[in-house]
Amino acid sequence: MKKETIHPAKALSGGIELPGDKSISHRYAMLAALAEGTSELRHFAAARDCHSTLGCVKSLGADVHVDGTTVKITGRGLRGLKGSWRNLDAENSGTTIRLLSGILSGQEFTTRITGDDSLQRRPMKRVVTPLRQMGAYIRAREDNFPPLEIHGGKLRAVHYEMPMASAQVKSAVLFAGLYADGQTVVTEPAKTRDHTELALELFGARVEKRGRTVAIQSMVSGDGKGSLQAKSLDVPGDLSSAVFFIAAASLLPESNLFIGNVGLNPTRSAILDFFQGMGASVSVVNLQSTQGELVGDLSVKGAPLKGGLISGELVPLLIDELPMLAALGPFTEQGIEIRDASELRVKESDRISALVENLKRMGAKVEERPDGLRLEGRGAGTVHGAEIEPRGDHRIAMAFAVAGLAAEGETVIRDAGCAAVSYPTFFEELRRVSEGR
Repeated sequence: MKKETIHPAKALSGGIELPGDKSISHRYAMLAALAEGTSELRHFAAARDCHSTLGCVKSLGADVHVDGTTVKITGRGLRGLKGSWRNLDAENSGTTIRLLSGILSGQEFTTRITGDDSLQRRPMKRVVTPLRQMGAYIRAREDNFPPLEIHGGKLRAVHYEMPMASAQVKSAVLFAGLYADGQTVVTEPAKTRDHTELALELFGARVEKRGRTVAIQSMVSGDGKGSLQAKSLDVPGDLSSAVFFIAAASLLPESNLFIGNVGLNPTRSAILDFFQGMGASVSVVNLQSTQGELVGDLSVKGAPLKGGLISGELVPLLIDELPMLAALGPFTEQGIEIRDASELRVKESDRISALVENLKRMGAKVEERPDGLRLEGRGAGTVHGAEIEPRGDHRIAMAFAVAGLAAEGETVIRDAGCAAVSYPTFFEELRRVSEGR
């Protein structure tokens, strides 16, 4: 089991370019597999999760060639995928299994898809329910957990009112909508990231957006018949990965860090507003629109952080960033409070429990709640280094590595290799920009 030792640092300085955005890489790869022709995806995510998606679409018949961070995928067309004789393996990737379930529901063959022990504990009923309404026959362990056995076929269009805000559920239904018999409509209770809608439009699907409602026209039936077309695309840097460096630079007073080529999609950039609201010195430069996605550079300097409350409609917009924000809590003036975030219980780990356990190990004053937690700020006492148990969760490991930079004494991250799920070179990059300690 790989361990990483984090030493206190005075500053983060220099420049960093992030790996490709995970969310976008997943979606581009899936749509490229359904397109006609060969797509070239540059700066594709290094994350193990995204390479799980590549493995799955390859098993379904797409031709996949990886050369460094450039991926070429020759698609099979909307009706050209083929059944796999073995189980598809999504490994640790919830995005892979949930989004592919939408595509597989429209195929005329049966697929079994599973993942590692962690993924097999993650709830799937949220995607199984609407896909069954559309006509797919899906079996799940305890009717909720992987493995999933998906008998695809002819689907009917629905108007699905989502009971919870989830970009993955919305995406699964929209992907299935490519194969339904008319216009499929999804209404979400709170706005979530819209990478799927943008990617579908890029590849040639007919998508309509009205507030929190998204509609997609069938591409295999009626007058909606058509095809997706291969594309040559650049994946922007991953904002969720940038958050760890923004947090670290903010914590250390002498920091002056430049982060280049970051995806700044408005449905993801609420984290920047939250940081700025806490008093962080984060500025956006060179903002431009590329392939429907906003991309820019970030300049971050050290600044005292006030803390704050995250609740309600803000939660789905910050769901991936909540572990890092929680780990910042003991170093802020007022502390951090998270409410309405019970979804954290069913991520790669029970993130609320994992955060509370490890924050207590570092001496933080924290109260665990069913749907979140409350952390006291820096006036509550000294935060010290400790041995951190991330429970195999990449975001927990990276969040506490950042906290370790500002703690007293050494912090040891156990099972640090789990960070590779999203950011294989995270610890090397963190050391590189914080070597001025």
